[in-house]
Amino acid sequence: MMIAEIFAGILAVAAGLIMVVTMVGLWRAPDAQTQANMLGPTTGVAIPLLIFAKLAYDISRHGFVFSDVARALIAVVAYLVVLALGAFLLGRAFLAVAVEADRAESQDEPA
Repeated sequence: MMIAEIFAGILAVAAGLIMVVTMVGLWRAPDAQTQANMLGPTTGVAIPLLIFAKLAYDISRHGFVFSDVARALIAVVAYLVVLALGAFLLGRAFLAVAVEADRAESQDEPA
């Protein structure tokens, strides 16, 4: 059982490192669009890694339980669906802001 706990710890540490690297990148990013694009590694990789780390830890403690595996898979799939929809809506919002900014600039220019 110790190997599974070590594996769970490695997954959790890897997810934490991804989050720290993303945080440093967010801190140094010049604008909001770049910051939003940099959230991809954390949201797409680190959070599912944490879910699988919890699954590995549960398997090491209780043994293989199908409901734990099913719950983890459902959580990851549902999370990725929500993530895709959120990214789409965020992209649409950035596009709307960019179009409004272009219209405002074109109205300020003399003809």
